[in-house]
Amino acid sequence: MQDDLKFMRRAIDLARHNALEVKAGGPFGCVIVRDGEIIAEAANQVLADRDPTAHAEIVAIRAASKALNSHVLEGCTVYTTGEPCPMCYAACWWARVASIRFASNHDDALEFGGFDDRHITEALALPGDARPLPSTELCRADMLEVWRAYHAMPDRIHY
Repeated sequence: MQDDLKFMRRAIDLARHNALEVKAGGPFGCVIVRDGEIIAEAANQVLADRDPTAHAEIVAIRAASKALNSHVLEGCTVYTTGEPCPMCYAACWWARVASIRFASNHDDALEFGGFDDRHITEALALPGDARPLPSTELCRADMLEVWRAYHAMPDRIHY
């Protein structure tokens, strides 16, 4: 429990510095820990990098993957200052982290920052053609050739 507080406070320090001092993005910080040691840490870089995917969790996952030389972050805990948005939650899932700890929730992000991701979560529950951002299947037969060749590769690495 004491370590949890230490790691979350580090994430909060990153968020504070990022949003209030350097103004590189919103008040979001993230620390990724394995076996009691920080593997990677990051803050939101959306504004600094002009990259809408540069959320603190994404930047930290990329750094942790490089540090561990693996796309698999099993055994890692993500400490993040905001409850992960759909993109960041999915990235944590794909990275196979063990758990996520967050300091503030979606309602807090909406109230204090105007960040509202509910429409994304709701849209993902709909079929592709019923989503607000239109999603249309195109050239499936061509792509299935690539999929079949990929599937047949004996040395492909599953991820």
